[in-house]
Amino acid sequence: MKSTQVSKENGVAKFKIEFSEEEFKEALNNAYLANREKFSIDGFRKGKAPRKIIENYYGEDIFYDEALNGLLENGYFNAIKDMELDVISQPSIESPTVKKGEPIEIFGSVEIFPEIEVKNYKSLEVEKFDTKIGDKEVEEELKNIQKKQARMENVEGRKSEEGDTLIIDFEGSVDGEVFAGGTADNHELKLGSGQFIPGFEEQLVGKDAGEEVDVKVKFPEEYHAEELAGKDAVFKCKIHEIKMEILPEVDDEFASDVSEFETLEEYKKDLEEKLQKEASERDIAIMKDRVLEKLNSENPIEAPEAMLKNELDNMIYDMDQNLASQGLSLQQYMDWMGKTIDQVKDEARPEAEKRIITRILLKNIIRIENISVNDEEVAEIIKEFSEQYGMTEDQVKGMAGSDTVTYFKEDAQTKKAIDLVYDSANFVEVEVIDLDKESEEK
Repeated sequence: MKSTQVSKENGVAKFKIEFSEEEFKEALNNAYLANREKFSIDGFRKGKAPRKIIENYYGEDIFYDEALNGLLENGYFNAIKDMELDVISQPSIESPTVKKGEPIEIFGSVEIFPEIEVKNYKSLEVEKFDTKIGDKEVEEELKNIQKKQARMENVEGRKSEEGDTLIIDFEGSVDGEVFAGGTADNHELKLGSGQFIPGFEEQLVGKDAGEEVDVKVKFPEEYHAEELAGKDAVFKCKIHEIKMEILPEVDDEFASDVSEFETLEEYKKDLEEKLQKEASERDIAIMKDRVLEKLNSENPIEAPEAMLKNELDNMIYDMDQNLASQGLSLQQYMDWMGKTIDQVKDEARPEAEKRIITRILLKNIIRIENISVNDEEVAEIIKEFSEQYGMTEDQVKGMAGSDTVTYFKEDAQTKKAIDLVYDSANFVEVEVIDLDKESEEK
């Protein structure tokens, strides 16, 4: 087999793949062996007729299409690799003319990854984020940790209050008819959490354990279940238990219980350092996103339809997998939201376009800047990936198969391209208004 690139312009590569007469003969014989069971010829048992007899009976070209498909099945991908084409679509193949004693020439064309000149990717001007962690943030984090260490106790001698957690059974009905999804037993409901529709939780405040309450509510007009939207409903509720949250004291003992530190001050200092590190990493991630957004705005291009289709298919697949992990199917989600697959794709389209355009720009920056990574860098990335997801390096390599190195190499190059654009950007300081201080002054 020999492949030749005929031309490459306007995002389309035209090529020629040539197979020798011997390669075509071998492909014809393979096609015959794979399909002879389909032919019944008088005087021969089914599948036992010689190839020549079948060709005389049905025509000399009976196995041509199968043979050509067999040649192209592996030949096309080898040709793309030999010609170093980065394709983004299925190829369009012209029907070849087969002449005895001559090589088979197959002409085709395929869309390729766009090569463009990226403008203004250095010195992009973006807003600077520089979050400073102080006492306020540390105290908020301490409160969150305190809540996680809280214990629940049954309430006795008083009625339910906002902030309490009730254990309830409920049964919802509209016009006397119980509706699907409106019934549950031993459900935990924290009053004031906004878990239920407006007006529901307020009617359970000031009640006793063991009390039965008819909660009357009206579903919002925009409620996701159309058959309930705007309808009046009654929920028959039985309160089994009233529980309250008991928070531990935040002191040295608390610090030693939840950390390796003996005093609260040591623990708070460590929290501040960790929160500052997280905030700084978050700031960098935000600024990198802003830099890429600015890069896109400086280079308005259209996403090729072939890439857009693939990206949307990938996004829908990811959505399906995420829903499955929650015990839902994509179809159930669409039925619940009242949407078709086309509507879901339309909603995802802007994000898909953004991803593709960013990918095109970064890949061209890699080409322009000749960004490369060595084997050691790729090996280190594979190691980090395996440690992050609790896998062995062999398992990671098995996931991507023979393309493992290529996948991680491209990932490393992309990260270097992002860093190049980020490191060369001009970050503009933005005045931060302290709303608490401004309010106090007023």
